[in-house]
Amino acid sequence: MRAFLAVLVKEAIHMRRDKGTLRLALGIPLFQLILFGSIDTNIKHVPTVVHDQCRCPESRELINELTATRTFSVVRAAESREEMREAIVAGHAKVGIEIPPDYARHRLEGTEATFLTLIDGSDNTVASQALASIDGLALTQSLRELQRGQKRKTLPVSSRPQILFNPDTRSANLLIPGLIAILLTFSGTMLTSYAIVRERERGTLEQLMVTPVSAVGIIVGKLVPYLILAFCQLVLVVFFMTTLFRVPIHGSVLLLAGLSLVYLTSLLSLGLMISARATTQIEATQAAQGILLPSIMLSGYIFPLSSLPGPLQILSSVIPATHFINISRGIIIRGAGFRDLIGEVVALAAISLVLLTASVLLFRRSRL
Repeated sequence: MRAFLAVLVKEAIHMRRDKGTLRLALGIPLFQLILFGSIDTNIKHVPTVVHDQCRCPESRELINELTATRTFSVVRAAESREEMREAIVAGHAKVGIEIPPDYARHRLEGTEATFLTLIDGSDNTVASQALASIDGLALTQSLRELQRGQKRKTLPVSSRPQILFNPDTRSANLLIPGLIAILLTFSGTMLTSYAIVRERERGTLEQLMVTPVSAVGIIVGKLVPYLILAFCQLVLVVFFMTTLFRVPIHGSVLLLAGLSLVYLTSLLSLGLMISARATTQIEATQAAQGILLPSIMLSGYIFPLSSLPGPLQILSSVIPATHFINISRGIIIRGAGFRDLIGEVVALAAISLVLLTASVLLFRRSRL
C-alpha cells in the first residue's frame, strides 16, 4: 500500500507540473461542449438567388413568403437563368428561384401558376430540406386560394424543382469530396505536429539551432517533405474515389491538384505551429486532435454554414477545411473553375501565410 501511494503521489506531481497537457485535457472538452452545443441542426438562411421576370405584387408576395420561412435568405437578384445557375455553380447560392413573366396572369385568371426551383444537389441535407420547404410554401399558397371557394382541377401554385449536379442524390458523390478535406486535415496536421517537438524530446533541437540556417529555412525544410507525402496521400484518395467508388470529377483535375497544395500547406503549417509550441509529443497529439472535431463540425461537412450562429460562422472562416470543402465539392461535383473559387483560394492562401509566419516566430522564440 505504501508503494502504491508513492507511485500515486509521484504521478500526480508529474501531472500537475505538466501544465500544457493538463490545460488541453481539461480545456478542450469544455470548449468543444460549449462550441458544438450551440449548433442548431435545423437548416436556416440557405443562400438563394432570385430571377423575377414578372416583377409584380404576386411575385413579390412569393419572395416575401419565401424569406419569411427563415429557411431561405435571398442574397442576390439574377437577370437570367444562366446567371442564376452560375451563382449556384460558384457556390454563392444553394437555391435559385425563377418566376416566369406570366405568373401574375395565371394567378389572376385562376389557372395554375408555376415557378422554377433550381437546387444545388452537392449538399443532400440542404437539398432535401429546401425542396420540402419550397413544396410546403407552394401548397400553403394553393390552400389559401382554394379556401376562397374557387373550384380548380389543378393546384393554383406549384413549383417545378430541378436538382442540379447530382439528380439521383448518390451518397458517395456527396460525401467523399468533403471527406477528402477531413482525412487530409487529420493526417496533414499530425504529420508535422511532431516535427519540432520530437527534436526537443530527443535533445537534438540544440544541434538544429546552432546550424547556419535561418528559422525560415528550417521551417520550410521540415514542411516540404511532408508536403510531398501529403500530396501522395491526396493522389491515392482521389484515385480510389474515382475507381472504387465511381465518383466522377466534373471539373479540372489539375486545378484540384494545384489548389490542394495550398490547402496542404495550411495544414502542415498548422502542425508545425503546434509542434513549435508543444513541449511533449503527447501535448502535440492532444492539440492536433483538438483541431479535428471543429474541422468536422464547423467546416460545412455535416452542418451547412448558413445554419451556424454568427460567431461560429466567423470561426469557421478561419478553418482551412471550410474553404477546401467548398473547393473540392465545387470542382468535383459542380465543375467549378478557378474564377468561381477565387474567394476560397485567397482565404486559404492567407491562412497558410499566417500559420507559416506564426510557426517561424514560435520557432525563433524557442531558439532564444
